[in-house]
Amino acid sequence: MNAPLPSRPDASDDWLDDVLRADGREHRADYLDDDGFTARVMSALPAPAALPAWRKPALAALWAGAGIGIALALPATFGDVAHEIVRVILGQRMSLAGVGASLLVLGASAWAAAAMALKNN
Repeated sequence: MNAPLPSRPDASDDWLDDVLRADGREHRADYLDDDGFTARVMSALPAPAALPAWRKPALAALWAGAGIGIALALPATFGDVAHEIVRVILGQRMSLAGVGASLLVLGASAWAAAAMALKNN
């Protein structure tokens, strides 16, 4: 049978942590002059790679084409899925407020997805 694990000691029991914290408090306000080294390194870094402008519209067209291709390749399956979705939705009793709330949530989701897909990086 496994022996129980020893209980974890408190942070105050660890002498090394205490020494490191005290040393950090002592030297926290000290400034290390790097004689502009950091600025030189940052200016020497290459600019971040930018994605081509045509990438997002091409991806959107590719996904739309894939969706339409699947719908055309499997018309019976697509029709059956659409019929079942409509049957499930129409089989539920919903108030006008419920329909409005559902449309509002779907609209907000579609808007958020479009905003995320089209935002500039």
